[in-house]
Amino acid sequence: MPIVAAAPSHSTEVLLSLFIMLTAAKLFAEIFERLRQPAVVGEILAGVIIGPSVLGWVTPSEILHILSEIGVVFLLFNVGLETKPSTILRVGKTAFSVAVLGIAIPLAAGWALLRSRGSTHIEALFVGTSLVATSVGITARVLSAMRVLEAPASRIILGAAVIDDILGLLVLAVVASFAAGSVNYMEIATTAGLALSFTAVAAFVGAPLLKRAASHFDRLRIGHAFFVCALILCLGLSVAAAYIGIAAIIGAFLAGMALAEATEGNHTLHKQTSGVTEFLVPFFLTYIGMQLKLDVFRDQSTLFLALLLTVVAVFTKMVGCGAGAWHLGLRQASQVGVGMVPRGEVGIVVAQLGLSLGIINDSLFGVILFMAVATTLIAPPLLKLLFAPQSELH
Repeated sequence: MPIVAAAPSHSTEVLLSLFIMLTAAKLFAEIFERLRQPAVVGEILAGVIIGPSVLGWVTPSEILHILSEIGVVFLLFNVGLETKPSTILRVGKTAFSVAVLGIAIPLAAGWALLRSRGSTHIEALFVGTSLVATSVGITARVLSAMRVLEAPASRIILGAAVIDDILGLLVLAVVASFAAGSVNYMEIATTAGLALSFTAVAAFVGAPLLKRAASHFDRLRIGHAFFVCALILCLGLSVAAAYIGIAAIIGAFLAGMALAEATEGNHTLHKQTSGVTEFLVPFFLTYIGMQLKLDVFRDQSTLFLALLLTVVAVFTKMVGCGAGAWHLGLRQASQVGVGMVPRGEVGIVVAQLGLSLGIINDSLFGVILFMAVATTLIAPPLLKLLFAPQSELH
């Protein structure tokens, strides 16, 4: 009887996509490491090349999007494990200044740029809002790879990113309300209160409780009990954060930070989590690259605006966030400023929301997307340069 090859199932196509993404990401990461450049840049460029804009081997889909979101959740959880609440608290005042200035200046500059080019008030506000948020996942990946998460500037970046996410959420809520024709101040105030309460409780109440409970996990009979409980906490706080209205990755970061005290001196959980992270994070990075559509830049005016917006995005974060940390000296202020530059998936989410609400068109969507990917590619080499002496000491 002849054997008839069955048509590839949907699950087989997904597996093929994962195979291509992981292989391409690690191949480009290896190349960039050998060139003494951050691996994260290579992994994002791998996504651009295998995505629809170049080779078209992999097309963004809902499943790949979900997997990329899980990847960044575990990345921030892993970073949180190396960040004690007390260290964030010590830089709290500076982190707040960095976050506030890093929101106000990019928002105003983005709005002014679009208004000067004839865009409507609400379009300009939305583009300004896309410049507000920081993709801490990219910066955290680079800082972790260089082993400088203990540096003061790194702590400020991580602390500011949490505050940045909460404040950025409120800015987005206000702008989206303007687009709908009215602003629900009570809803915005409630969201702000919940977000701040959740962050404070998870970081400063959960950590002492987990430290006391850590010894009891070993009494469980399931395999790798502490690791399993840590994963449950990570996913649980991620879901809770998402329901409150802040990014799920903030919940994951807070879960890791709450466990940081309990795992001090115990590297087993770190090694177990690192294995999961190394597998999942490449999907997050390549998916960012796959989002970039190069065909919208055939119009020279669109390309010019994309380049101009990228310059504004980089400059305003460096100036705004750097000013918030200026008292630390030029070098550390520069480290903080550059560390807050990447927009990554956060900028993409804002762009998608604007498109779905009918506030921005496909051309402006492409401009924001270009800015989000470009800032994500620009920051890692600059971070490596600014942190180089410290990373060599480790």
